[in-house]
Amino acid sequence: MGNIHFLNSTGTMIRIAIWSLFLLPAFSGIYAQQPQVLTDDGAWCWFSDPRAIYTSAEKAEIVTGWIDKNGNVYAASLVPGSGKVVTKKLYPELEVDDHDNPAFLELADGHILSQYTWHNGTVNGMGVIQNTTEQPSDVAHFRTPVVFQPYDSALVKKYKKQTYSYANPFRLEAEQNKLYSFGRWIGFKPNMITSTDNGKTWSDPKVVITSKVLDVNNRPYVKYHSDGKSKIHLLFTDGHPNNEPLNSVYYCYYENNTFWRADGTQICTVDNLPFHPENASVVYKATPETGKAWIFDIAIDKKGRPVVAYTRYPANQEHLYYYAVYHKGKWEDNQLIHSGKWFPEDEEGKKQREENYSGGMTLDPADPSTIYFSHQVSGVFELSKATTGNFGKTWKITPITRNSSLNNVRPVIPRYKKKSDPTVLLWMQCRKYLHYTNYDADIVYRVLE
Repeated sequence: MGNIHFLNSTGTMIRIAIWSLFLLPAFSGIYAQQPQVLTDDGAWCWFSDPRAIYTSAEKAEIVTGWIDKNGNVYAASLVPGSGKVVTKKLYPELEVDDHDNPAFLELADGHILSQYTWHNGTVNGMGVIQNTTEQPSDVAHFRTPVVFQPYDSALVKKYKKQTYSYANPFRLEAEQNKLYSFGRWIGFKPNMITSTDNGKTWSDPKVVITSKVLDVNNRPYVKYHSDGKSKIHLLFTDGHPNNEPLNSVYYCYYENNTFWRADGTQICTVDNLPFHPENASVVYKATPETGKAWIFDIAIDKKGRPVVAYTRYPANQEHLYYYAVYHKGKWEDNQLIHSGKWFPEDEEGKKQREENYSGGMTLDPADPSTIYFSHQVSGVFELSKATTGNFGKTWKITPITRNSSLNNVRPVIPRYKKKSDPTVLLWMQCRKYLHYTNYDADIVYRVLE
């Protein structure tokens, strides 16, 4: 039937298949279905991950978690086929802050490890908190939480600051199931620790990324991805877009005791850490005209190419979603959509504190040519699915939610999906979101196939 071309609000040419426009009304009944509620009191950020995983169980099972509006941290298991949900409180009244959501890792023996932190640390506590299930895949029974502080006196002396935010645990089969965990810890910088005993003990931390000239207020943001075999992929920025007017986007990966650029050239070994953002592969170099950036997701396609999703902000009220794939020695970098502006509600007479909080994006880790994203439709944040066959040059977009009364934000497809697992999309549905310390939301889900 052909294609239709039009210019979006930024002047970018978009091409959509005409037949897909005719199909949208036919799908409206399906996508108008209400999602299933996992919890009616839960929230999460997007820098402690994986916040949802498929386990290796023969029957599809998802493990995820959240923090409620009273600061209680929870884990949950979901069997999509039956809708069975088991929840377990991991830590009571940690603090009211959505940065404190738990991340999950399935160990080689089938036990589930969870890690989370306070947001930077408070008078009530500071460090990384860890729980492990008593039995394999048994989310109903976690051991007592253990708090530990990745610490090295020489690092603290050199990098001045000791705070703890985020935890991102991974396991690499090629390294005899060695565990890695990353977070923003010593120096307000991305740190790395390792464990060879399933998390019972951890190595001293290493600072992974830092600016050339030490700035203790500079904090690179990192998204991580691993298939659990030999590599851990890092997508990161110079810092926070509130603080970095030219916040750019970078990529590298870890393998075999070394960090590498996208083209396979070496950055440095673990012993020679840290490295600087500009030492890695530049995905997007910000300019005053094209705008600062922030990051949302990274995955690896079937040909081993890194695929990333990030946002550009030519202005704080203009959130442009971008999609980039490393192909034949360069980044194929294309716009997905103008998503609207920030989703936190404005308070009368007050400046919005989080102008760069976009609705969010998640790549399908099993096939990152598919992406799910939150964007404004008639003043409400709705979810859509987009697929591409040409690195994001053109998109087929179909709705997931429409005509919603609440904002739908921060979607995620669980990591480690097997071929036999159904595709399940989870997200936050907000009754209120004024700030990361003032929220009232559900965690909901939909089985898509």
